[in-house]
Amino acid sequence: MSKAAVLIIEDDPEIQEMLSLAFAGEGWKLYQAGSGEEGIGLLEKHGADCVILDIMLPGMDGLRTLKKIKAESKWRALPVILATAKGEEPDIVSGLELGADDYVVKPYSPRVLTARIRAALRRAEEPANPEKEIWQAGKLRIDAPRHEVSWEEKPLDLSATEFALLLHFMSHPDIVFSRNQIIAAVHGPDYPVTDRSVDVQVLALRKKLEKAGELIETIRGIGYRFRKP
Repeated sequence: MSKAAVLIIEDDPEIQEMLSLAFAGEGWKLYQAGSGEEGIGLLEKHGADCVILDIMLPGMDGLRTLKKIKAESKWRALPVILATAKGEEPDIVSGLELGADDYVVKPYSPRVLTARIRAALRRAEEPANPEKEIWQAGKLRIDAPRHEVSWEEKPLDLSATEFALLLHFMSHPDIVFSRNQIIAAVHGPDYPVTDRSVDVQVLALRKKLEKAGELIETIRGIGYRFRKP
């Protein structure tokens, strides 16, 4: 996606410069903001295909900025990647629960971040599975073309990554997947992410699914399985 617009919300000028140089060969149109308020303004004015969002920002912090972005229906499907120095699991889960699609912990490699942006842009462009578009597991329902998930007919707000993760599980019930297999299926081959990242994203998905989260079973020493109710 050579003409994609990427918005970087980061208050450190050195990191802004580093990312500008790292992304120079990608052909992306870059917008940069030093605060959450400025980033929201640039989104309103120019739009974006992906957002890189620091958490520790002056004024409105990254999590509040993320919440504001995801509260707008026009931006709800917009991929947001958190870039944070807060690498503890509760901080990461909080970001994922608010709608972030991915996260990287500082200090990070620009090449890793570039790969994750490419993956997020690909996911946003991928068409729905033409063979089957609606999946149902008891009271849990996923509508791939509409990008909608519901539990007991109540809509659930999932990020693009969480949606892809759930779709993979529901379309392959009762099959045990290793973490590497899950990474390859959801993010594509050679995606730079750790096993712990998969665990954190599954945990965030389970919380959003409420009681239906129990359908995603942990298979100790191997990975995960989606159990048909």
